[in-house]
Amino acid sequence: MPTAISPSVSPNISVDLSVTSLVKRFERFTAVDDVSFEVEQGKFFSILGPSGCGKTTLLRMIAGFEAPDSGVIAIRGRDMAGIAPNRRPVNLIFQHLALFPMMSVAENVAFGLKRRGMAGGEIARRVRDVLERVGLPGYGGKMPAQLSGGQKQRVAIARCLVLEPAVLLLDEPLGALDLKLREQMKVELKTLQAEVGTTFVYITHDQSEALVMSDHVAVMNAGRFEQVDTPRNLYRRPASAFVAGFVGETNVWTGTLEDVTGDAGLVRTDEGAVFRARVAAGLARGARVDMFIRPEAVLIDPDGASCVAPENGDDAGDAPLPPRGACTNRAQVQVQAILFDGAASRLLAHPEGSRREITVALPQNRLYDHIKPGDRISVGWDDRAGICFAAGSGR
Repeated sequence: MPTAISPSVSPNISVDLSVTSLVKRFERFTAVDDVSFEVEQGKFFSILGPSGCGKTTLLRMIAGFEAPDSGVIAIRGRDMAGIAPNRRPVNLIFQHLALFPMMSVAENVAFGLKRRGMAGGEIARRVRDVLERVGLPGYGGKMPAQLSGGQKQRVAIARCLVLEPAVLLLDEPLGALDLKLREQMKVELKTLQAEVGTTFVYITHDQSEALVMSDHVAVMNAGRFEQVDTPRNLYRRPASAFVAGFVGETNVWTGTLEDVTGDAGLVRTDEGAVFRARVAAGLARGARVDMFIRPEAVLIDPDGASCVAPENGDDAGDAPLPPRGACTNRAQVQVQAILFDGAASRLLAHPEGSRREITVALPQNRLYDHIKPGDRISVGWDDRAGICFAAGSGR
């Protein structure tokens, strides 16, 4: 299993959440396996992974509902060992928001403050202030049944923020919303988090949610972090086959590595085609590999356009872009279907002599209305657009 790549934290930047070597077992099953990471103050940090990977267990340990078998959880430098959930400077929002239906919005938000014994005048002031911060001024007298799904989300967040937690934990809070509202709330949550400045730790199995909203994302698999990085680097520079396959849509060819020079390799696929691609560290000539190619990296009619490899630098831009040039890799494919999805439309095709399915993105700056199912077309991509990992390592 690859080592997670953690974002570096400047000594001048405070850390709200620090997790070190955390382990949690349930009898013989290890749900969280030696996980370490840090979240800077005021950042939006997401944990992304499939169902059963351990992300909810990890969140419950941070909240104090589960005790780790080993490891340290520190919030603003304070070890949380032995600290009860209601004594921790965190709040947790679940997928089902659990607003009290018989209470008004203001009463829902004030609930935790009343339990703390705060004076009525101070409660009213803080409730009014937090409703303004989440974009719901004047909504205090409304009942939950009168609110839209997005407004209920904001009330649930306000109910937590009014208690001034160091870290707000969100357990797939958009999962119960319809698709259109979920898309809208992704943007609103990110904007809200930036405005209020509270540190968010968000768990999800939806890669789009994680990529759109987060400053950093941890990709979790079988209890471990495979990679912690910016959304851009996760997509463009995956550190493992699992990350390459799980984050974003991708095409996969399996074959044998016939030559390696540095991080550049020559792959002969099982169908007999030969392609050039980047190669992960540690792979040698003769190794069985899976080669990953993003649909948008594959160009239709490569003779009519220049291939450009995806960026291979990080967000700081410390590595130059590869030069423009002709596509190194070529393939003839037969179109099986046109999958229309507006800006995300793509072709489903089979390479010549193969039943393997690949997808090719249809860019919006060129018209491809002439392409029909059954057509044979030429596609191509730059040799830096693909990356190879050991075969089967991402399954």
